[in-house]
Amino acid sequence: MTMTARIQPAIVGASGYSGFEVTKLLLRHGQVKAPLLLAREDADHGKPFAEFYPQLNGNGTHSLEPFSWELLRARGVDVLFLATPHEVSREWAPEAAQRGIRVIDLSGAWRLREEQHRAVYGFRDQNDGFGARAVYGLPELHRPRIADAEVVANPGCYATSCILGLAPLVMNEVLELEHGVVCDAKSGVSGAGKQPTARTHFVEVAENFSAYSVFNHRHTGEIVEQLHLQDSQLTFTPHLLPIARGILSTIYVRLRAPMSEAEVLALFRDFYAESIFVRVFTPPRLPEVHYSTHTNYCDIGFALAPDRRRLIVVSCLDNLLKGASGQAVQNMNLMFGFAEQEALA
Repeated sequence: MTMTARIQPAIVGASGYSGFEVTKLLLRHGQVKAPLLLAREDADHGKPFAEFYPQLNGNGTHSLEPFSWELLRARGVDVLFLATPHEVSREWAPEAAQRGIRVIDLSGAWRLREEQHRAVYGFRDQNDGFGARAVYGLPELHRPRIADAEVVANPGCYATSCILGLAPLVMNEVLELEHGVVCDAKSGVSGAGKQPTARTHFVEVAENFSAYSVFNHRHTGEIVEQLHLQDSQLTFTPHLLPIARGILSTIYVRLRAPMSEAEVLALFRDFYAESIFVRVFTPPRLPEVHYSTHTNYCDIGFALAPDRRRLIVVSCLDNLLKGASGQAVQNMNLMFGFAEQEALA
């Protein structure tokens, strides 16, 4: 695939928050054709996309079409984005791969390897081994494998924030893991998806701040597996912020041996030297939610205690972009040989 090729993407679930963000990014992508927008629900077929998102009003060229494999074949679809429930992705991703269509799945269907972690989704197997073919779509860790992947499991938003904040420390073996790792993460309400619930109702969220899914959040397994931790070494607590979008993760760790601030900074910057979408802040500056919202950047900063062993890492990103749709398009760029930052920077 050459840099001048124009591929045909399709999106199932474009009317959701993540699907909408993918749609916006692909509509301004210089290397792809206008995305085919597909609906699973009969009631949505034929509706102008601007009916779901009036900010696109006036662009009458895009409407939701009923999903079918015949339609994907007729339109020559090269890559299928699944912004669908986990159960749907588990059914459709293997079928798409069998038909020669590459898949970027934004659900949790194919992210996990260990049975005890998959259990949080209710999955009893990996669909006859198909899951082993899916590549975990975190470019900063798996860039070469993503380029060759037929199926990419797009990471969870919390997991992306915590993994990127921890990876340089864990993989350079500078942490005292027996001391434990604490990830205290907060997300805006859009992380819960577009379908309203009593918990995400404005009256419940506004002027409030709450923890949820303590010790059983679905993204915990991703962090453990990708960093090769033991379950007992990680304490992950998610919180709901009364904001629309954004994640801030405060990560507490202990170093094996004393390090200087300059050494920690060099460790992070060396690790992410080739990663265009990770910005490492120089102390004492720390990331804040509004620095990274509406971008595909993950911002990372840290503070080192006077004892030079206690370290706090702060990792921020936009849960709908680097935590979901932006990362999905970043993965597509890698899969088809486009510039990694195409449509994202």
